[in-house]
Amino acid sequence: MSHYRRWRVAGGTYFFTLTLLDRRATLLIDRLENLRGAFHAVRRKLPFHIDAIVVLPDHLHTIWTLPPGDVDYSARWSRIKSAFSRAMPRGESRSRSREARSERGIWQRRFWEHVIRDEADYTRHVDYIHYNPVKHGYALRPIDWPYSSLHKFVRRGVLSADWGTAGPSVDLDLD
Repeated sequence: MSHYRRWRVAGGTYFFTLTLLDRRATLLIDRLENLRGAFHAVRRKLPFHIDAIVVLPDHLHTIWTLPPGDVDYSARWSRIKSAFSRAMPRGESRSRSREARSERGIWQRRFWEHVIRDEADYTRHVDYIHYNPVKHGYALRPIDWPYSSLHKFVRRGVLSADWGTAGPSVDLDLD
């Protein structure tokens, strides 16, 4: 087993951060339907469960659980990023290396992933996701940000609508 593969857990649960190349852009919320469409298209072909998610103007955080025996989250992200990029009008500035590879200038090439180790780790990352709009100044309370799975957690009775109003329960300092 290669060094790279041993950090992947088949059927595991992962935390991800993906970021637009232009950190001043607001494409992810401006073109939310395109992002949603990219997720749906990929999930039809390569299923995964979205445990939690928050979409901010220039980046997103999410937790996924992959199907049993599956470790290929990279293929899913590649397809999501590609589908979203194809839906965007052309015209963004691109570096020479992106032009040489026929790449769009929408997403940062890499993404950050972390395998969830246990229930406490899972809870910390879900809290981080749901508190992120407050951390970045997009909302005064987590419930005020519309592009968050917090609303599903509240509807299901897992969290209350006033969750996070006393401040974050944890700061993972992932930036």
